[in-house]
Amino acid sequence: MTDPQVRAEKLARELDSAFRNRADLYRLMLDELTMELGAEQAETVMVRAIEKRGQEVAAAAFGKFGPNDARAIGEAFLSVSPDDGRMYPTDVERAPDRIAFKVKRCPLKDAWVEAGVDEEQLTTLCRIAGAFDRGLFEATGVRFDNVTWSPGHGSGCCHIALTDRDASRA
Repeated sequence: MTDPQVRAEKLARELDSAFRNRADLYRLMLDELTMELGAEQAETVMVRAIEKRGQEVAAAAFGKFGPNDARAIGEAFLSVSPDDGRMYPTDVERAPDRIAFKVKRCPLKDAWVEAGVDEEQLTTLCRIAGAFDRGLFEATGVRFDNVTWSPGHGSGCCHIALTDRDASRA
């Protein structure tokens, strides 16, 4: 059997697959690693791997942006609507040096709810899924407020706020 970190990194590379497939992959990998490593270490391994993948995607997608391009990065992020438009932005706040938005109805979370995942594991899986966004935005160099996923069943919400790095010094 291969190293857990290597397996988690391979899983993170599956991010280009359909959302529903990713939901199954995340859940299966978490179950497998939990049996092998324990719950806390399994989550840590997955979060690290998925953050790293987010950083790789950011380098490819946002390479032309810098730490003072928060609004442009946010607009580029919002222009992508994966899974046939099931993920869509609401409550967008735009300013010259800042963009904040809420993404509703996360298709990953919908898939887990439909699969009957319990509340505790749902919260863990949402933290793991949020690691991709954290890695993505940290790699751009912009400052961002916490990426949070609302707990509970039903449609999920992801709240993200990006701010230019130098905005706080002005």
